This record gives sequence, structure tokens and C-alpha cells, in this order.
Amino acid sequence: MTTEERYRGIIGWFSENMPVAETELHYGSAYELLVATILSAQCTDKRVNMTTPALFERFPTPQVMAEASAEEIFPYIKSISYPNNKAKNLAAMARKLVDDFGGVVPDSVEELQKLPGVGRKTANVVGSVVFHREVMAVDTHVFRVSRRLGLTRNAKTPLQAEQQLTAHIPSSLLPKAHHWLILHGRYVCTARRPQCDTCGVRKWCRNPVVPAEKG
Repeated sequence: MTTEERYRGIIGWFSENMPVAETELHYGSAYELLVATILSAQCTDKRVNMTTPALFERFPTPQVMAEASAEEIFPYIKSISYPNNKAKNLAAMARKLVDDFGGVVPDSVEELQKLPGVGRKTANVVGSVVFHREVMAVDTHVFRVSRRLGLTRNAKTPLQAEQQLTAHIPSSLLPKAHHWLILHGRYVCTARRPQCDTCGVRKWCRNPVVPAEKG
């Protein structure tokens, strides 16, 4: 099977079977998605969604958060992974967002990455979800699933995986494809026990797990 055939088959299956694919993070504005995405690093969306209601009630705008210290933010996110660092990043991010961008989340992936705590993945998530930028955010799920399926080859870093994926997936589908791969990795192609026997794209997968024979 050629790489083009693999991509065509997998994209076709997802297009037909998962026409709607969206982030599972709860948000009501670009600011809220930015905060939630920063918190989601090495943490589940479920945990983030349990945390953000109280956080956004206390810090409803960048201006309010910009006036807070990391110590004031910490109690609201203490159940999140790495709360100390993330509290510092949120405080610094809000201040820069207010000082340099007038409190308005920039719609440029490059500008987003100037904010503390915002790396390429976070910028791509916000850029694609809120501003419909045709970019591919690569998190741990996307990195793992794209490698297993054979969509990437010998990609050592998220950036290398992103470059390979964007080279083969139509640009208009990149934002949706990001969620296809995340959701597939979260619920089917899981890290420890991939559900290969029920996987819809198994026929195009380079590394399907062969189920053990019964009896």
C-alpha cells in the first residue's frame, strides 16, 4: 500500500464516519479556549473541564486575570497537572495579552506563540478551532496515532509529524483531521490497549495488533 493510498483510505473513512469532529474542551471565547488549552498539557480534557468553570467565574476576562498573581490563580487549578508552572504561565500570559494585544487573543499562530505558556501545539489548537486556521496541532494522541497508522514515518518530534501530516492532508481538512486523530487516539487507538478489533481504519493501518486466537 502506498502512502497516498493509506491517506486516501483513512481520510475517506473519517470523512464518512466522523463528519463532525470538535474539541472536547469547554469554552465560550478565544480567551477561555486559550486558558483551557494551556491547562490541558499533560492533563485530560475531562479534568480541565471540571476545573475551568470556577476559574472563569473568578477570572472572566484577560484583564481580570492580568491583575492576579500566580499564587491567586493556583487554588483554582491545583487539581491540574503541574499547577505551579501553569499558574505562573497563566498570570504572565494574561499580562502580556493585555499589555501587548489589548486583551484580544491574536488570530495569528505566530503571535500566539509570543504569549507565555503557549507553544506551537497550543497556538495551532487555538488558531484552528477559533480562527479556522488551516494548521495541524500535534499532541501526544496525534503523534502516537499517526505513527501507528503509518501516516508518519520516522518522525522524531511533533514538528516533524506535523510537517508530514500537512504535506499529505488537504489544507482545508487539517483542523478537522486534528480532532479525528485525537478522538481516535483517545477512544480507539489508545496508548496501552488499542481497540484494533473494532477500529474502522484498521485495513489501512501499518501496525494493527493481531488479536490472540481463542481456545
